[in-house]
Amino acid sequence: MARASSDTLALVNSLYFRLAGVAALWGGTFIAGRIAAPELPHFTVSALRFWVAFAILAPLLIAVEGRLPRLRPRDFGFTALLALFGLVFYNLLFLGALELIPAGRTALVVALNPILTALTMALVFGERLQRHRWAGILLALTGVWIVLSKGDPSLLLQRVGRGEWLMLGGACCWAIYTVIGRYALDGEAAASPLAITTVTTLWGALMLTVGMPFEWEAWHAKEVSVAAWASIVYLGAGGTALAFVWYAEGLQRLGAARTAVFNNLVPVFGVSFGTLLLGESLLVSMWVGGLVAVAGVTLTNWSRSR
Repeated sequence: MARASSDTLALVNSLYFRLAGVAALWGGTFIAGRIAAPELPHFTVSALRFWVAFAILAPLLIAVEGRLPRLRPRDFGFTALLALFGLVFYNLLFLGALELIPAGRTALVVALNPILTALTMALVFGERLQRHRWAGILLALTGVWIVLSKGDPSLLLQRVGRGEWLMLGGACCWAIYTVIGRYALDGEAAASPLAITTVTTLWGALMLTVGMPFEWEAWHAKEVSVAAWASIVYLGAGGTALAFVWYAEGLQRLGAARTAVFNNLVPVFGVSFGTLLLGESLLVSMWVGGLVAVAGVTLTNWSRSR
């Protein structure tokens, strides 16, 4: 009994580590998106991102599971909805916002994802969270605010423009994606996270490819920098193929609200990568806010049964 409990704890801790890795990978997408968005149209960036991801996931799925997934009829509907909200709508809004507002301010809106997800699960589906989990969500959000505002409350008083509204729409779409993903992976007969992610990625790539021809007159591939192409590869391989599978595992084992709270670490990693890769200054407030965000994530996922 004790051995089984120890194995379960090790499995959960390993999942927490992977979800933190998801946050790090997605933190890097802000930099990659800022590089690619000005040089390539939005449908094209997004479609190429998910074709790259599918090219990685499809052979991996066959290698791991030995065959193509046998999906139930409902799985086709779930994966199509996941692609529509989490891949198509979210990415187009994400790239549109990055062209209008700084990545840091964009990340501040992304930090609303866990609260939007928890509220959706509570109000629409009646899922109840314990008080300490709500406290953890708010604590993590506070840490993100400290990082991005540099401790200056006036950040929240700045004018809300089109870019902020676009990203808020993206945050709502991601909350819907998270909730749908939770139910798509529910039940013993559900397909694996890898299978659901692979099919969802294919749906998203196909949907976005439809919009590509309408953009071809607005850009020329010869004018696209190597950095922009490299950013697309990163978005597809790291920000999608690896991160989406790990995120789906979290949804399946932890639920939507507890998994979504790891999104609070995304802007923390984003600011850190900005310091390392773009030479931005690292302030004391970033260290403090990062620690507070980590504490909030830990509190949200803390179980009294441990």
